[in-house]
Amino acid sequence: MRILLVGAGGVGDAIAKIAAEREFFEVMVVADYDISKAERTVEWISRKHGADIAAKFVTAKIDASSADNVAAVCREYEITHVLNAVEPKFVPTVFAGAFTAQCHYLDMAMSLSEPHETDPYHKAGLKLGDQQYALNDQWERAGLLALVGIGVEPGLSNIFARYAADHLFSEIDEISVKDGGNLVVRDDEGNEIFAPSFSIWTTIEECLNPPLMFEAGKGWYTTQAFSEPEVFDFPDGIGAVECVNVEHEEVSMLPRTMNAKKYSFKYGLGSEFIGVLKTLNLLGLDRTKPVRVRSAQGPVDVAPRDVVVSVLPEPAGLGSRMEGKTCAGTLVTGKDLDGNPRATYIYHVADNAWAYEHYESQAVVWQTAFNPLIALELLESGVWQGRGVVGPEEFDPKPFLDLMASSTGYNQRWVSQERLPSNPLSNPS
Repeated sequence: MRILLVGAGGVGDAIAKIAAEREFFEVMVVADYDISKAERTVEWISRKHGADIAAKFVTAKIDASSADNVAAVCREYEITHVLNAVEPKFVPTVFAGAFTAQCHYLDMAMSLSEPHETDPYHKAGLKLGDQQYALNDQWERAGLLALVGIGVEPGLSNIFARYAADHLFSEIDEISVKDGGNLVVRDDEGNEIFAPSFSIWTTIEECLNPPLMFEAGKGWYTTQAFSEPEVFDFPDGIGAVECVNVEHEEVSMLPRTMNAKKYSFKYGLGSEFIGVLKTLNLLGLDRTKPVRVRSAQGPVDVAPRDVVVSVLPEPAGLGSRMEGKTCAGTLVTGKDLDGNPRATYIYHVADNAWAYEHYESQAVVWQTAFNPLIALELLESGVWQGRGVVGPEEFDPKPFLDLMASSTGYNQRWVSQERLPSNPLSNPS
């Protein structure tokens, strides 16, 4: 297996660092438009693991906005699998470039949505991933696999949902992904600051778009941003966090192949974070269409959202300033195998102190990074096989979770926690 890793930002950097501990691939090309980022990652691997391990990693410059350039890099390095770790606005070109080069493809965030033209807060328009799913037949005919949404959310959350359906439930009322944490970022003086732990470009896209929902008999529909707030008690000492509806891939993905009455995604953002996002929206700073800006050098066209990205700290560099934990999990409610009411929260928690100590990565990007590597390892061994455009919920979840938790695998504990069916939001422990 010869892997092209597109993007050496926070997630890409963590992917390469974790991959240095595994033996299933022949070479990994760490590629970025700013090749110095890729070089820093490989230098870290060399210092940590030695020159022999680092020799499996090659750096390259890539333009993720050009399908032709992605295909050319694939051909140059005889790539078999493209792992896309750049922002979702580049999904169409990286996706197309991989297909042109006849490579298998994986990503952690899917093609962007477009709101309904006349009724965006009630009706679904173009959903997350629709542009990729539309090309399923093309990928199938070519004998190629595009494993989409294989990060933590989507990705691990989908696998938790499939595990629950296969092993824990006879009937499912709702699959609701719940993401929350108690992460705090501080400045040099120790003051808490606003600094998103993931790409602010992606965060704005997820949080300000109309949240997507799905109900049996009703299909996909949308609601207002930050709708239906609820307090969810997260495990491992994180505690109660207010969660709200947010647009996310799982709600677009899971209903295609799974059988539940309702699907939702709720994110524990906090009132301050929501306030900042609302202000960005009010001022038009969330827009992606360039506007003309006067400057000392003359007028320039700039996308307001790109300005916001530029003035905030890079998520990849927050590890040393961050403290706390983040939890990714899937709450499933319905009936157990004997027909009794059941509510189960299946989750994984990442501690920032641990992630930074071992990988110099902050918790959120690190938690995303190990999932596509597990998938690649299962594909290399033949345990997972497929073709076409598919999500991780279409594969057997048990080998993934076994490799994830194994001491000879990725040594990451996941937990299936029972909740009271009458109040699944409350943590009985």
